Amino acid sequence: MTRCIRRCAALCLVLLLALAVNAVRVTVVEAGSYARDPANRRIAIARYEHPRGGILVGGASVTGSQQTGGQLAYARTYRDGPLYAPVTGFASQTYGTSLLEGTEDGLLSGTSSQLASVPLWNEITRDRQRPGDVHTTIDAAAQKAAYDGLAGRRGAVAAVDPATGRILALVSSPSYDPGLLAGTGPAVTDQWQRLNDDPAQPMLDRAIRQTYPPGSTFKVVTAAAALESGAVADLDAPTDSPDPYRLPGTTWSLTNEGRGCEDASVYDAFRVSCNTVFAKLGADVGLTAMARQAEAFGFNDDGLRVPPAVARSNFDTRMSRDQVALSSIGQFDTTATPLQMAMVAAAVGNGGELMRPYLVDRVTNHGGAVVAHTRPERLHRAVSEATAGQLQELMEAVVSDGTGTNAAIPGAVVGGKTGTAQHGVGNKGTPYAWFISYAKPPGANRAAVAVAVVVEDAEAARADISGGGSAAPIARAVMQSVLAAPPRPYDQPVS
Repeated sequence: MTRCIRRCAALCLVLLLALAVNAVRVTVVEAGSYARDPANRRIAIARYEHPRGGILVGGASVTGSQQTGGQLAYARTYRDGPLYAPVTGFASQTYGTSLLEGTEDGLLSGTSSQLASVPLWNEITRDRQRPGDVHTTIDAAAQKAAYDGLAGRRGAVAAVDPATGRILALVSSPSYDPGLLAGTGPAVTDQWQRLNDDPAQPMLDRAIRQTYPPGSTFKVVTAAAALESGAVADLDAPTDSPDPYRLPGTTWSLTNEGRGCEDASVYDAFRVSCNTVFAKLGADVGLTAMARQAEAFGFNDDGLRVPPAVARSNFDTRMSRDQVALSSIGQFDTTATPLQMAMVAAAVGNGGELMRPYLVDRVTNHGGAVVAHTRPERLHRAVSEATAGQLQELMEAVVSDGTGTNAAIPGAVVGGKTGTAQHGVGNKGTPYAWFISYAKPPGANRAAVAVAVVVEDAEAARADISGGGSAAPIARAVMQSVLAAPPRPYDQPVS
């Protein structure tokens, strides 16, 4: 009898051990696969059991949550959804997340270990912390000025603080209301289908996810390469630049829209935007120096995150001389996001230092305590301080007495560059109008804001007048809104 009891006890012990091992397997080893299993309804129910954390602009939340009355208890809501969609993205119970809603999902949903009061507590208990709030760097007035300026036309605006890299505005037009995708059911499915079928692509974030040929705005990079390489020493000296200019190794000649470009100085050629001068200058500087300079401004970077991923801006590193010439005026295969071209203007306005752009200033927990803070970081020394001063002279001449006078702001020093990007088969597509710029407050040595604007449906008789007429007023409005705002205590340059 005693032997039977011992055997029974041993068997029970083995079974208990087996149960314990299986429990560990299910709750620890296999927990990730269960969590990722789309058939696991409990994950979705737990995810939407409580309101989601807020995305804030200027201390005010532009997102919220509302009760649904269903198993997924709370759905996302958006204040001024189309205005901030290129920043927030969407959080959908049906289609997942995008942009900040996606990259900061752990913080906004309460699953991030950064929110835990005790290290590893969440991983051990599987408890969900109360969600945190994401404070963006966006300036509400600048965002509104950019959005109103585009007025529904296809295009985008990006604005940054040159001294820190803080992104002050990200606008893409036409836009959409992320709240239409927040819940579940046929209405959400219909909206998703409608938005994806729309040829205007309202869900495309043109400010950071779309690249365009930058046209004449790229002449800032070409001028920088010429100055840094020593190919140009005197901005006022005549250049050996014929008009028209036959592209090297071809029978095709490049011309200008305006007159006075033959042998024009770099100063005058930049001010009135002579294609022939800058195409020849790029070909003379050469592929290696041009590519090196473009990359110093941020081109060819596959890893830029703000934290949403930014599309790669391209400058080819294998080209013939005629292709280098075309690339040097922002054509051929050269492409850039609006954020990239804002970075070019920012580096010039910041004395040659290019700061890493970022969209999240800090994250706070439910009690308001800061759990993460972004510190400004230098990305590259784009050009020397001396070269930056010469580029500022060129860009400021564009606004004071060139193609960009529509960007002038009384009392402020404004530098800019107009441009038009030809595109389509045989360059017969409607040109894209560009304007990039920076503005210095009265008495300041460094710029307080840098902006890039692209308008896709601009009608232009002359390329650079289009940039000055269609895009420059939008940039001016954005710069004015930033200059008019009181300084923020955390807007300090990096030493």
